[in-house]
Amino acid sequence: MKKLVAFTALATVGLMMFDVNAAQAADGAEGAVSAASGLKGIGGGLAAGLGAIAAGLGIGRIGGSAVESIARQPEMAGSIGTNMIITAALVEGVALFAVVVGLLGIL
Repeated sequence: MKKLVAFTALATVGLMMFDVNAAQAADGAEGAVSAASGLKGIGGGLAAGLGAIAAGLGIGRIGGSAVESIARQPEMAGSIGTNMIITAALVEGVALFAVVVGLLGIL
């Protein structure tokens, strides 16, 4: 979970790093405005992509650990499955937030 939060923070920093205000970068030239919007798109794409990758890694680890735990203690399968689904839902929520923030950064 800590790695997912770190990946989401990294994606947000990437978005902020590439977020260039077109009005400040313009200086009256057409090329500067298009370059600024291109960098903004790259930042948004990085943020959305890193958020999606982090979610995939997190859910894969949750699923693998849950299956391993159920294999060790089959009588706890119901409790482990419930906790796995709750944790996976939380990871998906964070990932959805990261993707939405990244895509909103493009606008």
